Amino acid sequence: MSQRKILWVISGLLFIMALLHLWETYLPAEVLMVARWLGILSIIYYGLTRRSLTLWILIAMVVGAAIGYDFPQVGQNLQVLSKIFLKLIKTVIAPLLFGTLVLGIAGHADIRQVGRMGWKSLLYFEVVTTIALFIGLVAINLSKAGVGMQPPPEMKEDILPSASQGWSDIILHIFPENITKSISEGQVLQIVVFSILFGIALAMINEKQRRPMLEFCESLSEVMFKFTSIIMYFAPIGVGAAMAYTVSHMGLEALVNLFKLLATLYVALIIFILIVLLPVALITRLPIRRFISAIAEPVSIAFATTSSESALPKAMEAMETLGVPRKTIAFVMPTGYSFNLDGTTLYLSLASIFVAQAAGIPLSIGEQLLMVFTLMLTSKGVAGVPRASLIILLGTVASFKLPVWPIFLILGIDELMDMARTSVNVIGNCLATWVIARWEGEV
Repeated sequence: MSQRKILWVISGLLFIMALLHLWETYLPAEVLMVARWLGILSIIYYGLTRRSLTLWILIAMVVGAAIGYDFPQVGQNLQVLSKIFLKLIKTVIAPLLFGTLVLGIAGHADIRQVGRMGWKSLLYFEVVTTIALFIGLVAINLSKAGVGMQPPPEMKEDILPSASQGWSDIILHIFPENITKSISEGQVLQIVVFSILFGIALAMINEKQRRPMLEFCESLSEVMFKFTSIIMYFAPIGVGAAMAYTVSHMGLEALVNLFKLLATLYVALIIFILIVLLPVALITRLPIRRFISAIAEPVSIAFATTSSESALPKAMEAMETLGVPRKTIAFVMPTGYSFNLDGTTLYLSLASIFVAQAAGIPLSIGEQLLMVFTLMLTSKGVAGVPRASLIILLGTVASFKLPVWPIFLILGIDELMDMARTSVNVIGNCLATWVIARWEGEV
């Protein structure tokens, strides 16, 4: 199903809901309910004629909201389905992080051979993605998109109390004492530290000893990506159940916060392009018109598929037409797909704070900065699969003792957010190849 048709379906759903809301004071409740469900049945019939997971997640969101609104008792009993989905997603976090991070570090052992290009690329990637994280942090603190949501009473049990910690406790908590314990407790940052150290150690040994472990990590990563894809087939049921449960407790007002979040993301991404990527392009004397023309196709592919790596071949071709040497593209572009996910990192910082706002849990500046540091590490290497950032978001939220119910609401509009953040990922990586080539004096 094309993205244009999906957007038309979304627009139609919003229009129908708006009309029903306007007619609420003029028509009997029974008539409105019948009209609602006739519309929903027609949408379900349309969904049956299409094989689109995105469409079914949107349909499930609408059906869940209707069940929660019209049959609140039924909606409250559907929570178990959303919890099943959550448990399945959580099983992916540790092996996926380990596989992608180790592969991203040790798999690029040739960084030592390319010398200057290696450290320049990593320096540029970290600076730009860190700025993206802080822009997301500022944007969500200004918009307060999650403020005002009232968590369902039963959901409050998911919020685990945490003792007050000093800076020494926070620093010590970063480092694992037992990796198995870290995995069982869902301590994402500890898993990341272990994986980074493991990857560095692996990169330091000779090729004969390194190759088997690299192949294992590569296979592990691919398996976990496929595992995630299988779990996502259960996403419509999990999202629909979570929406039904939430609306049965909170009403339809929760949808207002979601659209505030969506608007905040798009505005933040536009600001990031204008105040970060555009100045970088001007400083490095990038021919902007030619650049826009060259990357239009790969960005469109990324927007349509919501996967950065699907646009990789076209993006590499596009940068070669601008005069960037093939050897530079071959190193910088794939490395950037592990370390330079500008749109994804901005979204993760924004969504994490949204969860805290929705749950009514204030986070201090120090806690927010620690969350940004965690996301800066955990967001590496997740560009290959649509909605893989959901796994990172869940892991980060859980490690900060925040509830997970707002994430189910976010998943309902995640496709719309994924389109934008994935497009920015591709733009950022194309620009990075030009920057490094310019830095090396090759263009």
